Amino acid sequence: MEIIRRQTYIDHIVSVMDKNMMLVLVGQRRVGKSYILLDLKAWIEENIPTANILYIDKEQKIGDEVMDAETLYRVAADKLPIGGRNYLLLDEVQNIDNYQDALRSLYAEERCQIIVTGSNAYIYSSELGTRLGGRYIEIPIFSLSYSEFLVFHNLPDTEESLHAYLRIGGLPGLRYFDIEDNRQVSDYLQGVYTTIMMRDVVERANIRNATFLTNLAKFVADTTGKPISPTNISNTMCSQGYKITKAITSDYLEYMTNALVFKPVLRYDLHGKRLFEQNFKYYFTDHGIRNYLCGFKVRQSIEKIMETVVCNHLRMQGFEVTIGTLRNREVDFVAERDEQQMYFQVTYLLASQETIDREFGNLKAINDQYPKYVVSMDPIGGEVEGYPGIHHVRLRDFLKMNF
Repeated sequence: MEIIRRQTYIDHIVSVMDKNMMLVLVGQRRVGKSYILLDLKAWIEENIPTANILYIDKEQKIGDEVMDAETLYRVAADKLPIGGRNYLLLDEVQNIDNYQDALRSLYAEERCQIIVTGSNAYIYSSELGTRLGGRYIEIPIFSLSYSEFLVFHNLPDTEESLHAYLRIGGLPGLRYFDIEDNRQVSDYLQGVYTTIMMRDVVERANIRNATFLTNLAKFVADTTGKPISPTNISNTMCSQGYKITKAITSDYLEYMTNALVFKPVLRYDLHGKRLFEQNFKYYFTDHGIRNYLCGFKVRQSIEKIMETVVCNHLRMQGFEVTIGTLRNREVDFVAERDEQQMYFQVTYLLASQETIDREFGNLKAINDQYPKYVVSMDPIGGEVEGYPGIHHVRLRDFLKMNF
């Protein structure tokens, strides 16, 4: 089995290993967590020859045996003697009943470096947060960046490759299909989406109205980049004949957010320095799944897709992303990481002076010295007359930038 190394993740994991913290790799299903964990095993074997490694996944015989916390602890204690250079690598930890009890005991004994993966955010925000406190570091795993996409599909960095990325998204498993064949791409994405919804949403949350769940996902996909709330969603659905309450809508949105189908982006008042707690914007964690739900109508929703990939590119680099509001203006994204802060506007093309004045004017109205960018699909970037200090960047160049 060929594994293409995603070096950024390996470097990040290695940098925080052996610091008396559990490491939790979390991400939507099929973004490549299992391969990263397997590649990490290879890295440890190569760089720490004395290491004792217990690697458990559901496809191994030992994985079939480990169904509960008691068995997990017994197997780990047998394979990983106290005092050794020990590593427990556990794939899809949520499939083990009461796994937290075993992890807590192994951690307390300082028996091993624990590194686990999981597909559902809920188990970490509630269960691990409650039972393990601050003893773990959560490492988010995303679908492929544009640069990774080129490597996985062995493509040159061209406009055609960029359009392929915008169309099919970044799920690593697509490398085994003909990405020019829309039927193959659609079939694969449908399978991934159905698995996520059935296992991480319907079964886990005991959903009864699966039809509404599907329609809600499509509604969020179609309204990407627009502020929405449970109230206006339920009102819209009721006008279409559904008898859906605001509470049910809110719950279903939360279930899909916890399953990492999409993530809300809060609005931030740049003048008052406060977050608004309503009317979020939702962006899919993989824009390929978003496109699948919208029937791959890429031309009609190019700006929505662009916003999604810009948002996710910033998140991949560890930025907290919000929507900026300034009186009657809006800034597409405010990105913050430690002491670093940047502002971004995203538009398809700067095709008119009106568009230029709107996109650059929103940024110019912000009275601080943090970097400001306008990202577009124009063939040429660079400074725009009348707006010194505001960077105009082509999307293809932006998606290769490390901030």
